[in-house]
Amino acid sequence: MTQRPRASLGRVLDDLGATLLELVAGDPDRPIGGVAIYDPLDDPLLPQHALVLGVGLRDPEEITQVLRDLSRQHAAGLVLRSPVTVDANESDVAVLALTRGATWDQLGILLRSVLDVGVAESETLAGMPSGDLFALANATAALLDAPVTIEDRSSRVLAFSGRQDEADTARVETVLGRQVPERYSRLLSERGVFRELYRTDQPVYVAPMPAISPEVAIPRVAVAVRAGDEILGSIWVAVRERLTDERSEALRDAAKVVALHMLRIRADADVERRLRADLVSTALEGGREALDRLGLADHALVVLALAVPAAAERQRLADAFAMHLGAVQPRSAAALVGDVTYGLMPVDSEERAARIAQDFLDRVGDRFGATIGVATAVRLPQARASADRALRVLRSGRRTQRVARLADVQVEALLLELRDLVEARGEQPTGPIARLVAYDREHNSTLVETLRAWLDAFGDVTAAAAAVYVHPNTFRYRLRRLAEVGALDLADPEARFAAMLQLRVLAADLAADTVSGGSLDEPC
Repeated sequence: MTQRPRASLGRVLDDLGATLLELVAGDPDRPIGGVAIYDPLDDPLLPQHALVLGVGLRDPEEITQVLRDLSRQHAAGLVLRSPVTVDANESDVAVLALTRGATWDQLGILLRSVLDVGVAESETLAGMPSGDLFALANATAALLDAPVTIEDRSSRVLAFSGRQDEADTARVETVLGRQVPERYSRLLSERGVFRELYRTDQPVYVAPMPAISPEVAIPRVAVAVRAGDEILGSIWVAVRERLTDERSEALRDAAKVVALHMLRIRADADVERRLRADLVSTALEGGREALDRLGLADHALVVLALAVPAAAERQRLADAFAMHLGAVQPRSAAALVGDVTYGLMPVDSEERAARIAQDFLDRVGDRFGATIGVATAVRLPQARASADRALRVLRSGRRTQRVARLADVQVEALLLELRDLVEARGEQPTGPIARLVAYDREHNSTLVETLRAWLDAFGDVTAAAAAVYVHPNTFRYRLRRLAEVGALDLADPEARFAAMLQLRVLAADLAADTVSGGSLDEPC
């Protein structure tokens, strides 16, 4: 059975047009079956009726060739950065221009919002397609004759109506960023707007804010979206004057309908996330049926393991990661399993998967502290274990990079596993290292630190002395002293290896237990 496409170019242009997109050439009634990112170094399998984002495409000859290729694959359209400098009428693929100032990330997020609404679904709520917040925003805008946004409790824009270009600079910036800028939301909080908004079910009039004029030149009317005592979000209308009683009543009614749809979206998203998490988790354990349901059974897969320190951000980053992988490779799957988000990608190498992972982290920035382990294997359980091992090294802070394959960090992974073993057995340093640790603690000296620096510098006294900020003569004295105290033959390679291994595994944290400094009788 052929799955019916979920949206059309016309629907995308209705929801995003003027603010983000302009139709340059082609049929706006063409169906869209998915979104993909153009990659000149790869030939991905596009979903049927794909809308392709031409990131970085500028050369007219290259664009013409890409349009020919997309036509053979029955793509719906190609999005290029405005201005478009190619004759797009020669291809049956629609060409759209992305407004200057908008980013590809913003467009990708907005397209997902629009295309996630299943137009093939017959279910409605209050006379509107279930979960279609964009349709609700446009219907509300028609009733009030003003541009509308629907936002969540964190002032993130969930949907918006057309005609946003009729509003002011602040509204355009909000729509493009899908988030009310922090400087605006801070002023709203300082003026008590949110407090008033959330304690009443009546529309709240918000006058322009002189402190940031002329960016906010048009007043707003807002109403809270409630489900019982819970605040789900709010509707914001950019108005030229106060609403009449009839339009205020229409806005209150719209808020009730939006609440029903937001609750339904939340419920559907929770169910879909749980189902996807179960499938991904089962697939990682070797479940063939789960791979079949994910459409990945006949592909060689790379596993990507994403970790985020802050628990509150994990689901948000998991959703963003799933969108990123899906845009690059439509047959990917990703879900939050426990405290790690796992991605399954049918790509040809770990190297390419690592580049895709790095690209994702570059886009989200370093504010989340996210890291990603990458691995491949004949069996998925082995690949997951390898990705987890690489991820653990990154999370331990032993590497400054944020993406790693197991081959990149295998030694560090083995050392961490050795530490697990000795900790489970309760083992302590023995022999020379034990004697040096005891001496340092008793005499407030730094013989362990000296030995560690010497071994790390491969016996280079000058480099080792610089690493611990002492004179080379002082360092040589300490080196002779530690050989005497520890009864350690520094010329014996086996003794050096044993000492290095104990310092790495058994005594890795001893630096915190000793006080840096030196004896008063040390020469300099």
